[in-house]
Amino acid sequence: MIPKKYEMIVFAFFMSLFMTMLMSFVITFINVGLIDGFFHRWFQAFWRAYIVAFPAILFVAPLVRKLVNKLVAEY
Repeated sequence: MIPKKYEMIVFAFFMSLFMTMLMSFVITFINVGLIDGFFHRWFQAFWRAYIVAFPAILFVAPLVRKLVNKLVAEY
């Protein structure tokens, strides 16, 4: 099991992994359709986007949490 102190890194890893897989798949499909070599193109788009998404989520997630905490009322 992974220690609690690494929660943000694990969260960023999985969030960026799943969102990048989904979005790169959709965008690749929209741009080229289901052609021969689709999965190769999709994987190229995925890993290029992932190397940006993972550090971006590490940076952006704390800012989004603060923003959400300010916007959501406590009752």
